[in-house]
Amino acid sequence: MISVGIEELKAKLSSYVAKASKGEEIVITDHGKDVALILPLSKERKIVKSLMEGGRAKWSCGKPKGMQGAKIKRKSLSETVLEERR
Repeated sequence: MISVGIEELKAKLSSYVAKASKGEEIVITDHGKDVALILPLSKERKIVKSLMEGGRAKWSCGKPKGMQGAKIKRKSLSETVLEERR
């Protein structure tokens, strides 16, 4: 996990976004205190996006529809989507 201050994050945002896209978690600090977290996209979110782009699922807020057959280990897909919204 990487920790970065707001000023440095603003100056080098694209490099930190690239790190997050490769799986790194980045803690953002303000005056030495943790204030936010940048996370890579979850596998579940990537699956949902892929299904939507392929026309196999529709999503207009609420729980996704058309997700029959998608299996996710551990949490259900709808639980994961709702968690991502928080």
